[in-house]
Amino acid sequence: MTKLQVRAFLYQLGCFGILFVLFRFLLGNYTHLEGIWVSLTAFVIGTILAPQFKAAKTKEGEKLFMSWIFIKGIKEIG
Repeated sequence: MTKLQVRAFLYQLGCFGILFVLFRFLLGNYTHLEGIWVSLTAFVIGTILAPQFKAAKTKEGEKLFMSWIFIKGIKEIG
């Protein structure tokens, strides 16, 4: 794995982790879900809403790209 692939993985993991913990807390406190259903629902919501990061090789070299449900198209990250 290259440096940008590791960075893409860590960004994706961090974004998912933040969303998972946020929705786990919100679902646990504000819904009547119990047990594994709170975590499972937070997992699904976090997976759908988290941005996707990819490292791709281009003519200028390897670059990091992001795709997100709230942004049209693909955005290049630094």
